[in-house]
Amino acid sequence: MLKHKMFSSHSTFVWDAHAGFESRPDADLQQLNQWCENGVDYLSVNVGYDVRSWQNTIKTLANYRHYITSHPERFKLVECFEDIDTAIQEGLLAVSFDIEGMESLDGEIRMVKFYYDLGVRQMLFAYNLNNRAGGGCHDQDIGLTDFGKEVIQEMNRLGMLVDCSHTSYRTSMEAIETSSDPVIFSHSNPKALCDHPRNIGDDQIRACAKKNGVVGINGVSQFLDGTTDPLRFVEHILYTADVAGAEHVGLGLDYVKPQNDLNDLVHENQRYWPSEHYARSVTFMNLEALPQVAEELFKRGMKEQEIRGIFGANFLNLAKNVWKAPRL
Repeated sequence: MLKHKMFSSHSTFVWDAHAGFESRPDADLQQLNQWCENGVDYLSVNVGYDVRSWQNTIKTLANYRHYITSHPERFKLVECFEDIDTAIQEGLLAVSFDIEGMESLDGEIRMVKFYYDLGVRQMLFAYNLNNRAGGGCHDQDIGLTDFGKEVIQEMNRLGMLVDCSHTSYRTSMEAIETSSDPVIFSHSNPKALCDHPRNIGDDQIRACAKKNGVVGINGVSQFLDGTTDPLRFVEHILYTADVAGAEHVGLGLDYVKPQNDLNDLVHENQRYWPSEHYARSVTFMNLEALPQVAEELFKRGMKEQEIRGIFGANFLNLAKNVWKAPRL
């Protein structure tokens, strides 16, 4: 059975391109054990987003780093690509960080390297609303700003992944064109299957693939027509693979342990999460569903090599090509 081969024997590398933690310095990071227990090898953890201040991003990053480095028996903080191999050999969860929205830079290009040096390996432009770098998906589509273009150049220089999730159509297309490296949508689903403004169109998916990037499919109910059914998640994977090619699809589950305060945050910040697009309660597909997802993909005719790519190899190969030692 594929389930046994891919998960029971842990023979498949699993990369989750984004965990949607609520960027709080006091977040309960014991929840990271859920990824360890469910066969995930690499996880990108959110440390900041435009809803919070740039100072909060720094405090969150400091506390997350401290927690991860204080538990070397379970986690490996990723500083270079080779650290992933080390984590695999030692049976650890490899962890790096991402930032959702460039307001965490406070308008300073030099902050990109500051975050890079602290383990941030991907950053997206605007969290739903416009900022100094570009347009968000729930705002006027202003496109990429001059500051945003400078940030991309610096990210390309350092080897940080340019992420277009949560951004507007024009901003994402201009970012893909501007970047010299492949660009990702770390956790975005196809709009053709769920017509939500946070989801992305076929032309965005194709442009990402043409640039040799990867689209990570998420398991958030809002972007799966109100369900967290693994079978619906599978349909989003298959559709994106049909549009872009299976080699350009990955996992960006956007999972976080369900919390009432997260739902309260969404309700209280309707500028970022307009009520007409977001239900009062946010739910997530459980990590325990991953074996079922793999089996269903196999049943629907996807080759095992393609499934292994989607579960981790596609993002892994991309990181190997993009991550680099900074050129000072």
